[in-house]
Amino acid sequence: MLHRIAHKHASLGVTPEQYDLVHEHLFAAIAEVLGDAVTPEVAAAWDEVYWLMANALIAVEKRLREESGGPGWRTWEVVERVTETADVVTFLLRPTDGSPVRDFLAGQYVSVRVALPDGARQIRQYSLSGAAGPLRQISVKRVHGDGAPDGEVSNHLHARVREGDVLELSEPYGDLVLDTGPDTPLLLASAGIGVTPMTAMLAHLAGSGHRAPVTVVHGDRSPAGHALRTDHEAYAAKLPDSAVHLWYEQDAPAGTHSGLVDLAGVPVAPGTRAYLCGPLPFMRAVRTQLIAKGVAPADIHYEVFGPDLWLAGQS
Repeated sequence: MLHRIAHKHASLGVTPEQYDLVHEHLFAAIAEVLGDAVTPEVAAAWDEVYWLMANALIAVEKRLREESGGPGWRTWEVVERVTETADVVTFLLRPTDGSPVRDFLAGQYVSVRVALPDGARQIRQYSLSGAAGPLRQISVKRVHGDGAPDGEVSNHLHARVREGDVLELSEPYGDLVLDTGPDTPLLLASAGIGVTPMTAMLAHLAGSGHRAPVTVVHGDRSPAGHALRTDHEAYAAKLPDSAVHLWYEQDAPAGTHSGLVDLAGVPVAPGTRAYLCGPLPFMRAVRTQLIAKGVAPADIHYEVFGPDLWLAGQS
């Protein structure tokens, strides 16, 4: 978990000095809320635990930044904007300084830093959704609040960013990456906007000569809401041994399944390594089904866009 947090921090540009600032205000808040319960002995113990974790993260983040080899934040021009669905837009970007674009590992993400109309600066992370090459590609889902506030950055990107505009991007980070040889069977399962890292993985597999079976599983509300569907299926079709299984809750066409993802009828090859990305209930259900089919828990990898506590208590 610390390694995953370190990737997030490196992407956001967290520096060692900021750990001192967090420590100052975190411990002030603890003292204010808990009052006399924070004895000198309790404070010393918490202080020790905090710095054990902080120093571990600082060391990993330093190594990740060195491995990235990049300058950190960099400006990129939008060279193409593609409407994928009513709520998903893909942006293709190239560096404004014209310098070479470094490779990334399929499944990684970048942070995008924007200045909003009210002057606030916000950062959000988006998976790279295309193959490595001279351009970066991200696909952004517009977040509707449904009673809560709408997503500030996603709605800003949808409403205001067009070809010729400039965005600030971090170097790629993230540990949900393909780590297999060409003879390892794979299962790539996604739902909704979780398709983005899986599309990048399929693009990599199609271009790298992967020979073993690849099973593609995806669930969405409807075909009209399935972002990157053309790429999703086209990359899979380029593989010598692949199968695509699609589920739609509404308007499922012939050749797909109706309802939620159910792996009961999906063959899973022995030794399969699985990668999951999507809402938590989806990933919990798929993980349970894969384990029942004999996939080792250690071979099931996942991306959580939020607090990473969903496996607590699970085998």
